[in-house]
Amino acid sequence: MRLRRPAVLTGVLAVALALPSAVVLPGAAPARAAGDTPGYAFADGARRVAGTGGTSDAGLLEAGATYRGSLPRNGTLHYRLDLDAASDAYVSVTAVPGSGEVTAVDGVRVSVLDADGGSCGSDSATFGAARSPRPVTAWAGREIGAGATRCQEAGTYYVAVERVRPQDSPPEDWDLELTVATEPRPAGTEPTEAPDAWDSASPEAVPGEPRPRAGGSGFAHATPLGQGVWSTGIRPGQTLYYKVPVDWGRRIHATAELDGADEASGYATGALRLALHNPVRGEVDDAAKGYTGRPATVGLAPLPPVAYTNRYATSGQVGAMRFAGDYYLVVHLAAQVAEDFGAGPFGLTLRVGLRGSADGGPGYAGEPRPAGVFEVSAQDRAAAPENGGGDGDLAMKAVAVGGIGTGSLLLAGLTVWTAAARRRAR
Repeated sequence: MRLRRPAVLTGVLAVALALPSAVVLPGAAPARAAGDTPGYAFADGARRVAGTGGTSDAGLLEAGATYRGSLPRNGTLHYRLDLDAASDAYVSVTAVPGSGEVTAVDGVRVSVLDADGGSCGSDSATFGAARSPRPVTAWAGREIGAGATRCQEAGTYYVAVERVRPQDSPPEDWDLELTVATEPRPAGTEPTEAPDAWDSASPEAVPGEPRPRAGGSGFAHATPLGQGVWSTGIRPGQTLYYKVPVDWGRRIHATAELDGADEASGYATGALRLALHNPVRGEVDDAAKGYTGRPATVGLAPLPPVAYTNRYATSGQVGAMRFAGDYYLVVHLAAQVAEDFGAGPFGLTLRVGLRGSADGGPGYAGEPRPAGVFEVSAQDRAAAPENGGGDGDLAMKAVAVGGIGTGSLLLAGLTVWTAAARRRAR
């Protein structure tokens, strides 16, 4: 017997869908005008902070917060950190240039310094061979370690941010997004050596037909993804952001495929770029490929399972896979593609694979900041659809993301519907 849907369920669903931002399907993006290439979407509510030329009046960056600022062509900007002696601290800086020309070796450099100006860690990110203006992200940290002598004390530290090649850099200021995260020590005793071995063979690309999934325009607005095959469109000069929850013990692999152009004539160096960033936005791996107008594919290198002890590895790629949490896939199509192949959009397919079994991780002695940054919650899993579930599955996952109140409302409606249907069936 076919069950009829009583009017009460329709009413409940209508109310739930009408709740502001309570039930929004992940991946939904606001409509944009044709031909519009969106810029970087900064975090909502990011605090404004002005860097200073010296350290004496440097503004404070608090752990767990996100900041906005600007970086001039010349000079080094300074910010202040107040750190304890028991937590590792990580600072990420995303620099967003204008649309002017950039050089391959220019970019942004970030350093964490102790009170005496000694370096605790530094990193730089450059635009690369494509010379396409895009957001570039560098990260640096202060790590507590057995036997270490520098940068181990509690107290004041500084963050220094500068352009890599100011003499070759465009004159306008670059917008900045800065984040600070802290990681407590493990509650128990953890090994202090990197894992002995892991399967470094290249995994096969995830098979299957793609499902549409629009990308976000910044780290804070990255679109959640799970394992599967996903498609969208991308325009020259555009950067798309996705986030994939990766738990302790699991491995991630991804490839990006760009469709061919209507006319395959020309060449754009390093046109299609795919990068992976860890939960504190540190770059793990990146790969780029030129474009001739024919279909092009680029993939990440084989990466180890997420493990706390990866931080002791000599390889930077392995060392960056030290946290569970959201890993970010960042795809950029070089602006120069438009010169030979038009303004697009071009079809883009992402194949995302996750392998391995999740484990409990190290268990921290304190609370990381931001809270939950190094874990994968049930809400994270619900927000990241896997290719293979129907639209109904996606909708119910969106309800879970919307919050307990909306989910409870729908559950109550479904209960009434089921009871009424059973009465009719008798």
